Amino acid sequence: MNFKKLLDERKIEIVEKEDFSAEVSLRDLDSAENSFQSEDYDWSVNIAYAAVLKVCIKFMQHLGYRAIGREHHKNVFDFMMETGFDKELVSYFDEIRKIRNRFMYGFLEKNDKDHAEETILKAKDFVQKIGTFVQKNRTGEKK
Repeated sequence: MNFKKLLDERKIEIVEKEDFSAEVSLRDLDSAENSFQSEDYDWSVNIAYAAVLKVCIKFMQHLGYRAIGREHHKNVFDFMMETGFDKELVSYFDEIRKIRNRFMYGFLEKNDKDHAEETILKAKDFVQKIGTFVQKNRTGEKK
């Protein structure tokens, strides 16, 4: 994993390494499911995205980095693309980032039941896979 370009572009900075934990993201996934059950599909997508963002931030901190700048969320996903982690899932949630941005800043975009369900399932997969990815890197297994 080489983050020189992101460091040079001031998208990330080096910080003290922290232990990895997905605990907060797992709680967010429960909240996303609760919102889904209440048929609040917009918020369930938003919360599922938050779970993924938080697990990415914890992963970054585990490696000794954090995203900086105005485009903090975008920079997190740029970082994730450089890690070798599941590029398909990273790309999916980078698209969700854009949808969430429009939703949060007033350009309402309705999320339907199918999209919300897909996003929650992919978020669960993301959080589970990142935990496995961290564990493999800790033990020196090949990715």
